[in-house]
Amino acid sequence: MTETTETETTEKKQPINLSTLRPAAGSRPDAVRLGMGEGSGTGQTATKGQKGQRARSGDGKLVGFEGGQTPLVRRIPKRGFRNTAFQDKAQIIHLSDLERVFKNQNEVTIEALKLHGLIQGQHPVKVLGDGELSRPLTVHAHAFSKSALAKIQKAGGKAETIAQKVAKVKATARATARATAKAKAKAK
Repeated sequence: MTETTETETTEKKQPINLSTLRPAAGSRPDAVRLGMGEGSGTGQTATKGQKGQRARSGDGKLVGFEGGQTPLVRRIPKRGFRNTAFQDKAQIIHLSDLERVFKNQNEVTIEALKLHGLIQGQHPVKVLGDGELSRPLTVHAHAFSKSALAKIQKAGGKAETIAQKVAKVKATARATARATAKAKAKAK
């Protein structure tokens, strides 16, 4: 039979919270302090060896550096194309969101959607037909799916399409493409 000492029983009774958590005994050894004199065993060169780039302060080579040899990332061929700068990005709104948020209103505008936190920024808004409408709503958006259009009209509402500011969207895409190209040029 094992006897429990007084300290063990008091430790077991302590509630566990952030202030009482401790690592298991011996699981976290003290850090070895380098360069603290010859008597410490890690003095003089402080475990860095003799001379050379790795022994100097501030030694840190970039990820992918291969000692002056052309790095792998530059040796392999580059393939493919990403259209992220020019793709059409639309903010998606579902009919279930409109039903939930606009209970006491008859008209849904872009400003109202921003006010309720359903959309943000300047990207166009597209309404999708996920969910149902129980009452008529006049919805203003840049685009509607066929199912959303049918459900809005079935509930007795109207779907009004807003003209997109194409020039602004294209200018934004051009600016994004320029920024991406500059970032790539700096990286090389």
